[in-house]
Amino acid sequence: MKPMLFRPFSTQRDDAAGHRAADAPAAAGPGAEAKVCARDVSVFYGGKQALFDVSLDIPERAVTALIGPSGCGKSTFLRCINRMNDTIAGARVSGRIEIDGEDINDRSVDPVLLRARVGMVFQKPNPFPKSIFENVAYGPRIHGLATNKAELAEIVETALRRAGLWDEVKDRLHQPGTGLSGGQQQRLVIARTIAVSPEVILMDEPCSALDPIATARIEELIDELRGQYCIVIVTHSMAQAARVSQKTAFFHLGALVEAGPTDEIFTNPRDARTQDYITGRFG
Repeated sequence: MKPMLFRPFSTQRDDAAGHRAADAPAAAGPGAEAKVCARDVSVFYGGKQALFDVSLDIPERAVTALIGPSGCGKSTFLRCINRMNDTIAGARVSGRIEIDGEDINDRSVDPVLLRARVGMVFQKPNPFPKSIFENVAYGPRIHGLATNKAELAEIVETALRRAGLWDEVKDRLHQPGTGLSGGQQQRLVIARTIAVSPEVILMDEPCSALDPIATARIEELIDELRGQYCIVIVTHSMAQAARVSQKTAFFHLGALVEAGPTDEIFTNPRDARTQDYITGRFG
């Protein structure tokens, strides 16, 4: 039986090389067992319906890209997975979303704990106004993942190494995180996210505010992390979706048009609307 998603936090940590204590399975593709299952998910903002009966399986240890024109429901669906829509006045979500078979909208689920298990990286890097060290240490500290300073320092170093940032910041850990470059700030946010050992990572256009060099580094990082995590990324870049994802879902006017292996979606889409969007005829 799989471990419960909403169990209390464990003190088990990754080792210094960034590996789980137990050997992690090999990276999986879009045909792998689903980590997240959405069924007939609709979202309403007041009297306006933004999402219409979306059903989608998201595989574990793989990257799923959500593509489509602006305002088509990609980010709205993404926010359903960690219940961020709960924070919006007048928002209502219907349907069912399960992670490892558990209903995340069940009344017994603590959304704060859920959001620790389902980390999120936003479009604009948003480091806390704290030191680099404290940015990463914040989550493990408030969730009691370390029993002493040495353990906390180990968690911080491991997260920064996994985010590909350790060698760049190890000599200035107590300087402000806001003093880093845009690409470094985004990697710091990713380090902050993975420091609490999430099971799913949501990324809402994580590279749109970055230059091409920083974007390439983030994409490399996403490819490295997918062997350990279920990653869902919203992107407006068709090239980026093709580069980083194994599964792609195309949204249009609040509905899921089609989803499947990325290479098939881009080379042989089933729906003419998908073909038109990918080839730039609209969007």
